[in-house]
Amino acid sequence: MLLAILGAVVIGLSLGLFGSGGSILTVPVLMYLVDMPAGESIASSLLIVAGISLFGSISYIRRKNVSWRHFWVFGIPGMVGTYGGAWLGTLVDSRWQLLTFSLLMIVAAGLMWRSKPKPPAHVYSMNYAKVTLEGFVVGIITGFVGVGGGFLIVPALVLLAGLSMPVAIGTSLLIIVIKSIAGFFKYYAVMSSNDVQFDWLIIGIMILGGVFGSVFGSKIGRSLPKERLQKGFAVFLVLMGIFVIVKSVI
Repeated sequence: MLLAILGAVVIGLSLGLFGSGGSILTVPVLMYLVDMPAGESIASSLLIVAGISLFGSISYIRRKNVSWRHFWVFGIPGMVGTYGGAWLGTLVDSRWQLLTFSLLMIVAAGLMWRSKPKPPAHVYSMNYAKVTLEGFVVGIITGFVGVGGGFLIVPALVLLAGLSMPVAIGTSLLIIVIKSIAGFFKYYAVMSSNDVQFDWLIIGIMILGGVFGSVFGSKIGRSLPKERLQKGFAVFLVLMGIFVIVKSVI
């Protein structure tokens, strides 16, 4: 139980410090600290990510840093994609999911390593086709491996939709909520029919710990060298990705 709390706080800290990357730690925390089976970890991760992201979106909504038009254009295809990705995840061996997840961690690490603060975008026209397709593809990834996908959604909203970074992050958080819930419902329906029991206590603890960690992380992040921390976290993600690959093939 203590390990679950510590893991949840670390996830929240990452979200608070960097605005992304926390959800990609949820599956390893559930598997290796809580000793939850791979399939159940991937499914539970979606609900945990949804809960933490919903809380994180509140401040952005209050500050009106959410583009509702982009939320629907990206989010609806994302929900469809996530549902489909979750359906696909129930059909394959969980080792394939873990391998994909590990590669995604390494990709996320590369993006975080290269990421630098960007000035607000000044493009006000949206490429509907590209944004819709991106939402669908990111949704499939979300459902298949159980991550929020913020590190993919935010760049898409900035580069393809012309949103400023704060609005992109706020919109991304709400997109993550609806996508993750859609994916979890599919996993829940299939797993429940196979008598899989979800650990609701652990899920609740992870959500609460993640919320606490994100609040604390956002406060301390203002006084820490964010770029160095981000690169250190990127290295950690690579090592964790390699660890998951090794564990999944042994």
